[in-house]
Amino acid sequence: MPGYDAPIREIRFLLEDVFGYDENTPNLPGFEEATLDVVMAVLDGAAEFVKDVLLPINLPGDREGCHFDHGMVTTPTGYREAYDLYRQNGWPALAAAPEWGGQGLPPSVALIVREFVASGSMSFGMYPGLSQGAYRAILAHGSDELKLIYLPKLVDGSWTGTMCLTEPDSGSDLSRLRTRAEPDADGSYRITGTKIFISSGDHDLTDNIVHLVLARLPDAPAGTRGLSLFVVPKRLAEDLPDARAGTPNRANTGSIEHKMGIRAQATAVLNFDGARGWLIGKPHGGLRAMFTMMNSSRVGVAVQSAGVAEISYQNALAYARERRQGVAPKAPGSPQSTSQGTSQAGSDGRDPIIHHPDVRRSLLTMKALVEGMRAFYIDAALLLDVRAAHAGNPEGEAAENRLALLTPVLKSFLSDCALKVTDLGVQLHGGHGYLHENGMEQFYRDARIVPLYEGTNGIQALDLVLRKIGLDDGRVFESWLADVDQTAARATSITGLASMATQERIAAARLREATAKLRAWHAGNELDVAGAATDYLQLFGLVALGALWLRMACAAHEGRERHPQLTPFYNGKLGTAEFFFRRLLPAAEVHFEAVMSGAAALMTLHVDEF
Repeated sequence: MPGYDAPIREIRFLLEDVFGYDENTPNLPGFEEATLDVVMAVLDGAAEFVKDVLLPINLPGDREGCHFDHGMVTTPTGYREAYDLYRQNGWPALAAAPEWGGQGLPPSVALIVREFVASGSMSFGMYPGLSQGAYRAILAHGSDELKLIYLPKLVDGSWTGTMCLTEPDSGSDLSRLRTRAEPDADGSYRITGTKIFISSGDHDLTDNIVHLVLARLPDAPAGTRGLSLFVVPKRLAEDLPDARAGTPNRANTGSIEHKMGIRAQATAVLNFDGARGWLIGKPHGGLRAMFTMMNSSRVGVAVQSAGVAEISYQNALAYARERRQGVAPKAPGSPQSTSQGTSQAGSDGRDPIIHHPDVRRSLLTMKALVEGMRAFYIDAALLLDVRAAHAGNPEGEAAENRLALLTPVLKSFLSDCALKVTDLGVQLHGGHGYLHENGMEQFYRDARIVPLYEGTNGIQALDLVLRKIGLDDGRVFESWLADVDQTAARATSITGLASMATQERIAAARLREATAKLRAWHAGNELDVAGAATDYLQLFGLVALGALWLRMACAAHEGRERHPQLTPFYNGKLGTAEFFFRRLLPAAEVHFEAVMSGAAALMTLHVDEF
């Protein structure tokens, strides 16, 4: 069975050395008590829960999968007990408001816990994961009565939430949704339609599930402007104000999907046959309300990506240290030693494979991506703290705008990185990586979903180039890129980092040039914009990771001087940063050239020539 230890030291390095957590978040209104010591104590508890409770059920749960019989869904062995412990420990309530039973911690803390949970069992983490988005959507747009009924239950985890968008004929094109909502005499609505690919759509972990459903009112205009959002519980709430789950609603499970990965997660087809629902927000304002949940889920996908990549890297590293095979090449003039340190060959002369250059290439790629991914999502998570503390203020609006710019990159670039990391994890194990018992192939299969759901990565790239880089007439993008330039300027003055800073400046200049080209095309050349979108997002992601690696390198350089006893840790950061800039960032040039060529090479073939 795979092993796992939560990356506590990595998290402390980021919060303390890179992002200056104690000088920022505890100074925000409402988060005064969330000091770094408090946060680390919470994370220590989460690490213990994941290692002791979730990790042991992950591989067996993948093998067993969910069961569907006579309209009822049963989760794999151990999942109900694990969820009960998850609730009892208060993990669902971390970042929720105290008035609804929450602990009032910063959103960043809850997201870091979600990374740990995704490492322990990505399938398990999805059951409570969507509840947080449902909580935010109802909190932001629901009536006082809906808040009173549903928020306490979502916060304490006794009920879970779902997001019901996709239909058999609509896919990502929400303008084609056909689910209907007919007004009822008592002020509720009757919801009729079928939704597919609904994560956590049915299960036996709780006695009620709160579905948030997009549907059309009878007078709805065509397209996405005609969508409204409804809360449709699996069982109707009774015995108010206790809001116990009572009579079954007419929301039934037609089947569950048989998937490539996340097999312990019940992905359901839901049939609403005149089910009772209640409007969230204004009529025809459903998309705005749903995007509150969708954007939360997209950041959640980035966190999932980091989680599954981390456990893949940890196990690949452990295997590379133990597995002996072949004789590693020696550095010139050093016949008795490997290129990095004294040979650890066994009595038969074989070296651990970590001494082979190509294995190091794989491990360093995994390490550079995993640690960069984590820095990226935590940087964004700290913006969530600012947004929550300064809602309605200029500081909150600025944080919201930057989050809007970064969200499609977070979701797409990090999910692509997760696939690269987990693929390398399988490859590094050789044939052993292909066996279920070792867990590596499960990590890859689980990771394969993250570029697909919450809007495929191609759609996220279109959102980035068509909407997000033009926010506030491009000033949001320019503000972010100015911070990238400032990071490079700081690194230039530090011995050993000047070359990295130069490479980052060149890549950032390429991104600025590509952005200008896309914005120039935007008015009358939609084809070239669309054709360049994915490469542009990859370029953006590499520049973003470069800036974060510069920040980590600066922090490591300073930390090594302050804490010489941690020199190996900080040297690891500096060496990985050098690898990123020498071996990974150069791909930015390839993506830049592709962006500048637009769609020309994509449209050369006629349809019948494929």
